[in-house]
Parts: sequence; C-alpha cells; structure tokens
Amino acid sequence: MQRIANLLMIKDDHVLLLKKPRRGWYVAPGGKMEPGESIYEAACREFKEETGATPIAPHLKGIYTMVITDTAGETIEDEWMLYTFIARDLTGIPYETTTEGVLEWHPVESLATLPMAEGDRTNLQFAISQSGTQYGTFYYTKEFKLLKEVIQKSVEG
Repeated sequence: MQRIANLLMIKDDHVLLLKKPRRGWYVAPGGKMEPGESIYEAACREFKEETGATPIAPHLKGIYTMVITDTAGETIEDEWMLYTFIARDLTGIPYETTTEGVLEWHPVESLATLPMAEGDRTNLQFAISQSGTQYGTFYYTKEFKLLKEVIQKSVEG
C-alpha cells in the first residue's frame, strides 16, 4: 500500500497550496514516503522538496485511507494512506513554481471554494479549524468523484 505525507503551511491567515497542472486542483505540498522513512520525516522532506522552504514545528492532524473503487463503489481498484501535517511557520522563501505545479498563498477561507478533491477539502479544513486529530476513509471513483467519506476524530484531554 502506498503511503503519502503532506503538510499544510498556515501563516498570517493564509495557506500555501500547490496548484497541480493536470486537473488544476489545489493540494497541500507532499508526496510518497521513502522506505524506512517516518511520516514526520516524509512530510518535512516533501514540503522542502516542493517548496524550497523548511516547516517549523509541524504536527500531525490527520490519518486517512484513500480508496479508489469502480463506479458502483463495489470493487476496490487502488488504496493508499495519507498522513496530513500542519505547521504555522517556515524558514526560507517558497518557490513560485516547481516541476509539480504553481505554489500560491491563499486566504484560509478559500479552502471552502478552491478546486480540489472533496476529501482533501474535508481534511484541510479540519486541519486549520479544529483541535485534535482526524481519521477517515474517503471512497472515490477513478475520476476522483467522492462517493462516501467516513470520519472520526479524537481530542486529547
């Protein structure tokens, strides 16, 4: 099963997002984990590779299973894990463009309306607005139409 780690940077009421060229959708910078790498190391490494900046004090906000099914939602065709981190500061100045797409700062509120996978919207909005950790499973078609989401959350203390 593939493992992906991403990191949402929140600074001055803005979020740093990567606009991917294929669909024009926005994502938090991230990518595939390398063998033997921790989820924390992967999120920091991927963020630095994609932005040119280093996150300060990132922490885990969500753990998700992403499932691609046939159109009827009956047969699983692909599945991967996503680990989402946030950080509220960084060192360095992020690139404007990379081989992965265009980096842009957007007001936090824009997460509600920017084009993105609906599971990412749920994930990222939770990360910026709620305490604790969210867990979930998102079921998509091959075209990334969200069929169903199952969400849980925990708060320490």
